[in-house]
Amino acid sequence: MSASQPSMVDDVPVREVWERLKADPKAVLIDVRTRSEWAFVGLPDLSSLNRRPVLVEWLGFPDNRINAEFVTELVDQLKGLGVDPKTDLYFLCRSGGRSRQAAQAMAGAGFERCHNVAEGFEGPLDPQRHRGTHSGWKAEGLPWAQG
Repeated sequence: MSASQPSMVDDVPVREVWERLKADPKAVLIDVRTRSEWAFVGLPDLSSLNRRPVLVEWLGFPDNRINAEFVTELVDQLKGLGVDPKTDLYFLCRSGGRSRQAAQAMAGAGFERCHNVAEGFEGPLDPQRHRGTHSGWKAEGLPWAQG
């Protein structure tokens, strides 16, 4: 892949993300939701894999502005973990939109294996306008903990 051609960001189902994280000890889960979501909705629990998700907000709350320092903050955290640009990075948000944007930003910054966690932590709204009931990390029964 040439430097002028950005990496493609693919959508990976949450169950497959979990299996890939288990199989590859270098793979990183990056949660790009807001601090409020981490605290009140919960976080993926990777303790059985002897890891934690990397937390960097893509959008601020309550202003919903893109975090202008996102790439710099995440690169610093990844460097601190010894992560190189060829490591598989899995980006997670509530339902898959913000995480796709964040993954694309990091692909543009030279990270070659950026993946979007399809349906995110809570998935889309169900017919009763609730999340986390029929798709996403929580609905799949993957490990998570209240923040």
